[in-house]
Amino acid sequence: MEISGLSLIVMCLTLVVVMGIGIYSSRKVKSAEGFSVSARRAGVPLVAGSIAGTCVGGGATVGTAQLAASVGLSAWWFTLGIGIGMVILGIFYAYPMRKTGLETIPQFLRLHYGLGAEIFISVVSSLGILFSAVASALSGIFILKAVFGTEDCMAAFILFVLVMLYAFFGGMKSAGVGGILKMVIIWVTLVIAGFSAGQMLFFEPTMAEAVMPGAFDLFDEGGETILSNLLSMVVGIVSTQSYIQALFSASTPRTAAVGAFTAAAIVLPIGLPCALVGMYMHAADPSLPAILVLPAFLFGHQPALLGGIAMGGILLSVIGSVAGLSLGIGAMVSRDIIFRLFHGLGAALQLHIMRAVVLAAVVLASAIALFHEDSEILFWTYLSMALRGGGVFLPLTIAIRYPHAIAPNYAIASMVLSTLIAVTSALIGTPIKPIFLGLAVSAFILLLGYFSRKYRSALRM
Repeated sequence: MEISGLSLIVMCLTLVVVMGIGIYSSRKVKSAEGFSVSARRAGVPLVAGSIAGTCVGGGATVGTAQLAASVGLSAWWFTLGIGIGMVILGIFYAYPMRKTGLETIPQFLRLHYGLGAEIFISVVSSLGILFSAVASALSGIFILKAVFGTEDCMAAFILFVLVMLYAFFGGMKSAGVGGILKMVIIWVTLVIAGFSAGQMLFFEPTMAEAVMPGAFDLFDEGGETILSNLLSMVVGIVSTQSYIQALFSASTPRTAAVGAFTAAAIVLPIGLPCALVGMYMHAADPSLPAILVLPAFLFGHQPALLGGIAMGGILLSVIGSVAGLSLGIGAMVSRDIIFRLFHGLGAALQLHIMRAVVLAAVVLASAIALFHEDSEILFWTYLSMALRGGGVFLPLTIAIRYPHAIAPNYAIASMVLSTLIAVTSALIGTPIKPIFLGLAVSAFILLLGYFSRKYRSALRM
């Protein structure tokens, strides 16, 4: 992959400008609450920027183009699933979650199921988010190696430094500001690139002939696979602290809901231009490694200025994803574990501890990615989804919609057993997705708990 000097300079300047603005915006962050939830003053743009900036990472851009090179337009379902998940988050979860005035999902679960639920979910969800950060870090290291021609360790170190500059100083505030700028860059540049790729696909006869059969069929993968992927994405989004944390940072419950809808509007279309680029590059250069189709198109088939800005935005998407996920870990580990063990910590010390946890999360994610660089990104994604969604989604949803329907002991049992089943499934590689096995076990135990409570209530009457 050939890269011009101008493209490289423009890409680096894009990174410097966006992260510089994010760092400048964080100068007033002086407390742990300001770091984790922007002191609950975030408006719609910051909430939407935080959510979109975290969920639109390497998978939504480079990964979508990579998949489209193999399956065609149906690769778009990845970002469509994210957007639909955001809509559901805004309709059913944003208002009641923000109304509580809490900071983490485990804190909310403690209100309904006790301290045991809070501690267990804090640990399990943090591990799940960490593995998701590993998946993003893997793509980031690969891109940095390809762009700068560095060794693995240097690429991991560069990624670590960029992530820390993005999130260490300002937390959710700098992540939100960076997310807004990043999405503007990605939107403008990828729409132009996708339009260019689409023109060549549709109007160049040789290209149209070279495209794989069924490439333009959005439903080519089949309804069962699409539905499975959509459900998996929705469960993962609703169960992830990093997205809920953005809702908690909103100034009002209404702002939280509108922020989720705005994030959905941003994310839903973003996969289309990436898919078109992947399809074009597959037809134009079938020998090119699929993971490089988007960078190769931007650097080789677009003007140097546009390609440099676009690649800067894509690198920012990877950086922002790792940073946003690490901030979710920082909030849960600090609020739900460390601050509960050590009471009476001052505001300044709380802020230092939260930053230290975020730092540790980024180091750990980068190290795991570095030592497992040949592993499949999907393995970490499935393992992450199993840990995040298997034990969280149904107890959380029931707590919101039917607060007193399940006894705490049944809820905790469902969290523990469903997580164990889902993780075991991910490790041994069962044909059924781990998250669905986890959800099935969770639903079974929660139903037992529901009917048990109904039966005891009937006996008292």
